[in-house]
Amino acid sequence: MRLLAASLLLPTLLVGCGTDDAGDTDGLSVISSFYPLQYVTERVAGDQADVESLTAPGTEPHDAELSVSQTAEVVDADLVVYLSGFQTAVDDALTQAEGVSTVDAADAADLIPLSEDAHAHEGEHAEEEAGEHEGEEVDPHFWLDPTRLAAVASDVADAMAEADPANAEEYATNLAALERDLTALDEDITAGLQGCAIDSVVVSHNAFQYWAVRYDLHMHSIAGLTPESEPSPEHVAELQDLVRSEGITTVFSETLASPKMAETLSSDLGLSTGVLDPVEGLSDETEDEDYLSLMRANLAALQQANDCR
Repeated sequence: MRLLAASLLLPTLLVGCGTDDAGDTDGLSVISSFYPLQYVTERVAGDQADVESLTAPGTEPHDAELSVSQTAEVVDADLVVYLSGFQTAVDDALTQAEGVSTVDAADAADLIPLSEDAHAHEGEHAEEEAGEHEGEEVDPHFWLDPTRLAAVASDVADAMAEADPANAEEYATNLAALERDLTALDEDITAGLQGCAIDSVVVSHNAFQYWAVRYDLHMHSIAGLTPESEPSPEHVAELQDLVRSEGITTVFSETLASPKMAETLSSDLGLSTGVLDPVEGLSDETEDEDYLSLMRANLAALQQANDCR
């Protein structure tokens, strides 16, 4: 049924992402919607599944649009790993993919409401507020907390095992290795941010709330949830006051988005600039990196900016 649906979308037969021209690959065909989900899915899959991403390197995932062929790949996949509400094009494609197995990262990630003061949702209070504010806009950037990403990876492993029971043991083994890496990363960040002289950070857009909640920092964004949001003059003035009162030394821009707002604020106040990667996707500059190395690069940047000893 799914093959028939895919063929109706294209004038010629598309080769599914789980097959090759010779037709000799019988692993699972798995689609991930953007990089953090691609990373954990590939780690869990190992050699037993072909994993493709719907978001090309260098593309801001918020803005991703799907081609007709990508929509057909979604329809024909054995499993789709995505985050509902994050990429409208992916949500729309899944409406055409009746019967396709999915893992919605939102189910395991325990998303929290979007807040201008990320620190407000710390710990158990975050869970309470998530329930109280059901229906409000949530922050999608859960993967900046490795423990939440590990929870999503567990769901991915379960879905793969259900779709391919013969390789369930390998998926479980791969998941265990990934969980060890994510636990080590979490411990390194926790230890690395102890004893910092400054606990406030100014970033270009509101992508780092989960980092703040997990590691006891105050993240203040110039823009809103999307990098293109323009701050009001009143908000800029508040940030300037914050910088002066907290002794902040650095304004952070990010990869995959324009550094203009961060550079303007830092120039006005005579501050340094740095880069924090929201790890939404790889770029030409980070194509040889992965989730773990990018997160550790973020740690190093924060340690330098906040005088962590």
